[in-house]
Amino acid sequence: MILTVTPNPALDLTWRVDRLVEGGTHRADAGIARAGGKGLNVARVAHAEGEQVLAVTTTGGRVGEEFAAELGASGVPHALVPVAAETRRSIAVVDEALGDTTIINERGMNPSDVEWAAVLGEVVERLPSARVLVISGSLPPGAPDALLPMLIAVGKDAGVPVIADTSGPALLRAADAGATVLKPNAAELADATGIADPVEGARSLIDRGAELVLLSLGADGMLAVTASALVHARLDEPLAGNPTGAGDAGVAACAVLYAAGVRDPEQILRRATAWSAAAVLMPLAGDISPRWTALEQQIRVTHPDPSSFRPASS
Repeated sequence: MILTVTPNPALDLTWRVDRLVEGGTHRADAGIARAGGKGLNVARVAHAEGEQVLAVTTTGGRVGEEFAAELGASGVPHALVPVAAETRRSIAVVDEALGDTTIINERGMNPSDVEWAAVLGEVVERLPSARVLVISGSLPPGAPDALLPMLIAVGKDAGVPVIADTSGPALLRAADAGATVLKPNAAELADATGIADPVEGARSLIDRGAELVLLSLGADGMLAVTASALVHARLDEPLAGNPTGAGDAGVAACAVLYAAGVRDPEQILRRATAWSAAAVLMPLAGDISPRWTALEQQIRVTHPDPSSFRPASS
């Protein structure tokens, strides 16, 4: 089973407009509401691809009621921890003309210590059945600094690989706690480490304790970095579509392969890049196109010189 934890879930609201004009008035058809947050997107993708999953997260308030109802209808196995704070919302406006997506994320509200303890307890209870633990997404403002290291520690104590996808100081805390895999994007990596060079930044996370860093480079593809390997994967031409959830699909691919015992960074990178690209082709985060198998065959994989590698867009 792939066990996912979403510390800061959101009800994802998506609208599509003909053209987004700053300061303008727009008309759209009825939007789509979906229970989201990065860990839930990971669980949705893995579940759709036939993996056994369980998504652990919190829910609260009237938004949380809508969140829970949609998640229940989705069929994705889940365990919801009730909290007093209202579940946040995330708003995506898709510009049909440009193929761009503008996202506004509410920050979320921090659960109480007792509520966080209930989340941790839920994870500990489920870990004996898990083959991988995924902790994915932002932390709400005010969340305890010890939360992410504690979640990683209980996974490691259970002998379960831990994949963490987060940003800011939490990314460094995850590396220091020994997360098996980290999955930042280039901007998050530079912001957290203060290192502009992506390879050096990723290697700094390896030095702190991570085993593998999967680094999203947007249209430039993805890097896999370990203590001894550097692998780059990309499509020859970027895909137009909605990039929301592309990184989550990559995490799902990594989790599925880790659950199957695969540790080869090139194999993981190729699948993660293919699933990320396939997510861009879908209108909503948490889905990937069945074209992923064909995309995987089109991906170009190289082993660049670490001292000279630079993303094409840099």
